[in-house]
Amino acid sequence: MQPQTAYKVLTADEMAALERDGVFKGSLVDLEDGYIHLSTADQLTATVDKHFGGQTGLHVLAVDLAACGEAVKWEPARGSALFPHLYAPLALETVIAYGPLERYEDGRLKPPVTG
Repeated sequence: MQPQTAYKVLTADEMAALERDGVFKGSLVDLEDGYIHLSTADQLTATVDKHFGGQTGLHVLAVDLAACGEAVKWEPARGSALFPHLYAPLALETVIAYGPLERYEDGRLKPPVTG
């Protein structure tokens, strides 16, 4: 069974646009690939380390996959692991929590706290 929550990392500018517009249409890589890249909790730290190394001002969003409906497809990616891909704009109403990117002392990312 797949997780019902996935995570998306946004830059400060992307986060501001999501809050302003209520929708995120994707980063440059997302737009090039034709879907919004998401990660499970287990995949999140490796995703940040690989694609966002050295960047500051990042935010992590927890996305309710059930609320995204059939726009979510689980597809093989890095290391043949299945990743959730969103084939639609990411609506703010599907985000159940978000906050600044933070790490535990061991280097793993802290997921945003949901209410």
